[in-house]
Amino acid sequence: MCEANAYLIKGGQEELVLESVDIIEPEDEGGYRLVSIFGEQKIIEGKIKFMNLVNHKIVFEE
Repeated sequence: MCEANAYLIKGGQEELVLESVDIIEPEDEGGYRLVSIFGEQKIIEGKIKFMNLVNHKIVFEE
């Protein structure tokens, strides 16, 4: 499995936003649309801070 969990840094802490992310698409207005393997979708306003795909982790910051 290659999906990862997405986190958003808020107040210096990583907050889980969505598990088992399969698709990340940029939004026209800014931010990203995340889609999990289960079809759940979330919009993240911010930018990617880093991705560690070996550890299945994507971290965004506002």
